[in-house]
Amino acid sequence: MGYQQGWWGRGLAAVAVLAVGGCTAVDDPAAPQVSDAKPPVSSSAGAPGGGSGTGTLPGVPTAEQARAELGELKVAPHGSMSGYSRAKFPHWASQGESCDSRETVLERDGTNVTRDGECRAVSGRWVSVYDGKTFTDASDLDIDHMVPLANAWRSGANTWTQEKRKAFANDLTHPQLLAVSAASNRSKGDQGPDEWQPPSQTYWCTYARAWVSVKSTYELSVTENEKSTLTDMLGTCPS
Repeated sequence: MGYQQGWWGRGLAAVAVLAVGGCTAVDDPAAPQVSDAKPPVSSSAGAPGGGSGTGTLPGVPTAEQARAELGELKVAPHGSMSGYSRAKFPHWASQGESCDSRETVLERDGTNVTRDGECRAVSGRWVSVYDGKTFTDASDLDIDHMVPLANAWRSGANTWTQEKRKAFANDLTHPQLLAVSAASNRSKGDQGPDEWQPPSQTYWCTYARAWVSVKSTYELSVTENEKSTLTDMLGTCPS
C-alpha cells in the first residue's frame, strides 16, 4: 500500500491532467492542444454508482483496507500555503485522440456519452454522486479532485517535484478524479472531510475510502480532526 510501493510504477506517469484546489471544469489555456479532429463518437461508460457503491471511480479500497491505511497515515497539522499556486500542478493535459483528462472522466462517469470531433461531450447523462442530482449537459459538471490540490500542498505535496504534482493532478488510476455537479464541487473547495462532506450521506462510505486511498498512495498526512472524521465516515460502511 501507499506511495512506498512506487507511485511511478503504479502508472501515475501515464496520466497528465490538471486540477485546482476547487477543481473546476474550466479548461487551462496553457494545456497542450491537439488539432486532429475525429468524427463524433458515442460510448457508454456506466454511471457512477450511488449509495455505498463505487460506481466507475477506480481503485476504491474496501472499508477494511481503508481503515488499515488510515491507521498508518502520518498525523500532523496542516502545513503552510506559502508558495502554493495552481501552476505547481499542471493540468488538463492531453490524453490522446484529441481528449484531455476532463473529457476522459466525463466519458467514464457518464452513460450514453457522445463526443464531437474535438472530444467534447455534447450529450450524455451524469449522476453527481455528491448530491444525487442528474445532468444531461456536461457544462453543468466539474471534475473534482478527491483530495484537493491545496489540501495536498499543505499535507506534503509542497516538497514534491513538479512532475509528481502533475501526476497527482492527473491521476486516472486511483480514486482522485470524478465528475460531480459544479455546485457541490465549488461548495467543497479545498476543504478536507472534517470541514465538508458530500450532501448525500449515502456516499460518505465511498468518499472516505477514496480519500484515504489517495492520501495513502501519495503518503500525504492527515490532521487529527481529519482522521477522526474519516473514521466516523468509514463507520457508515456496511459491516
